Amino acid sequence: MTGYYAPEGGLPPQTRLMTGRAIFTTAYAVIPKGCFSDIVTSALPGWTRTKLWLIARPMTGFSEPFSQYEMEVAPGGGSDAPDPETGAEHWLFFTGGLATLTLGGTGYEMDAGAYAYIPPGTPWTLLAEGTAPARFHWLRKLYEPSPGLAPPAPIVINERDVPPIPMPDTNGVWATTRFTDPADLRHDAHVNIVTFQPGGLIPFEETHVMEHGLYVLQGRAVYKLNQDWVEVEAGDFMWLRAYCPQACYAAGPGPFRYLLYKDVNRHARLRGPFTR
Repeated sequence: MTGYYAPEGGLPPQTRLMTGRAIFTTAYAVIPKGCFSDIVTSALPGWTRTKLWLIARPMTGFSEPFSQYEMEVAPGGGSDAPDPETGAEHWLFFTGGLATLTLGGTGYEMDAGAYAYIPPGTPWTLLAEGTAPARFHWLRKLYEPSPGLAPPAPIVINERDVPPIPMPDTNGVWATTRFTDPADLRHDAHVNIVTFQPGGLIPFEETHVMEHGLYVLQGRAVYKLNQDWVEVEAGDFMWLRAYCPQACYAAGPGPFRYLLYKDVNRHARLRGPFTR
């Protein structure tokens, strides 16, 4: 297991240049780590001693199905009623601190590298413990049922217990840590960790219907987004709409790793506006 970047918060000094690397286009957005200041944090009803950066949300004409938060919960904070949204499924990935996640009456200790999938309709609570804030990514999506398939079961695991799977014919320089079985069609989305060793690359421009949220956990690389090559580093977030061409080259000096969301395993809707 390796280190995970988490936002520092605060505000930049008045002496810092205001120009940075933030980009928003019709095909993609890049929110660099310098944008994660306290002036853009939010709070949530039902959560105590908590601040968050809301970095992705459903937005017509851009990215439709999911939201993503970067959460910081101070010791003693948390929630007994995390989300009133009926039918939402959740993914949590912890980058630091310590918390107890309770699912259906069972408590789980969540530290750096811990991952949880929470199916729709599953009661859950979270309490931050220890001496430092609990930091985690929280992704939400309305679950899309499919005839003959029950919703998935809860998953609680840690990255250190999940061996990365090398991509074919890459000599291990490109690998994916898969927290769910790709063949399990009960899941309508995946949240995984992608790792490139120095010199690793995506050797073609991926162009597909799946939407992405990519939060860089470690390292740096250049990413091809639509027609642009963009430098990214730990703490940056990339948000890609459907069909945005994408490729990557990890130059080093260390591994380049990111948390990846993508929607999978469901028919395209043919009637009416896209609503979930």
